[in-house]
Amino acid sequence: MLDATLFPLDFYYCDLSHLPEDERGLQNFDHPDSLESELIVQDVRQLAAGKTIQRPVYDFKTHSRVAGTFEAIGPKRFVIVEGILGLHYDSLFPLYDFSIYVDAPNAICLNRRIYRDMRERGRTERSVREQFNATAKPMADQYVIPSQARADLTVAGTENLDWSIELVLRGLRERGLMG
Repeated sequence: MLDATLFPLDFYYCDLSHLPEDERGLQNFDHPDSLESELIVQDVRQLAAGKTIQRPVYDFKTHSRVAGTFEAIGPKRFVIVEGILGLHYDSLFPLYDFSIYVDAPNAICLNRRIYRDMRERGRTERSVREQFNATAKPMADQYVIPSQARADLTVAGTENLDWSIELVLRGLRERGLMG
């Protein structure tokens, strides 16, 4: 509906190939420093300026970038920056015309993470639960949940998806971003 480029922050994890493989999975992937924020800002700026970017390719199983491999991502009318830290970075926030925070209880967040990480990232349920308790929840409490105050709109992550989409579209129209 929006003619948008989806920009998931997960592709911008710092490359950990310099670490031994058994140490890579022990890193805190939920802390803001785990993402290459300067490259994120640079690429969002380029897309907003109508330029194509070369997005890094990240391998979640090895916790490293695929060396020398990039994906060309072209600009569209909208750029949707997606990720739990999308409202955290001060340098990224001014690039937004409209921001949305999806609020969901911890149990829902954990279940969604288990489903995604087992299906897409080759993880076990136990490893996901351990990571959630050790780093994801504490980092959410410290960085993600406070960023809700920066959002133009908060939608409930437990509501009917059609209703949330309607609220987003209404917000875009009210700001003159969509006809």
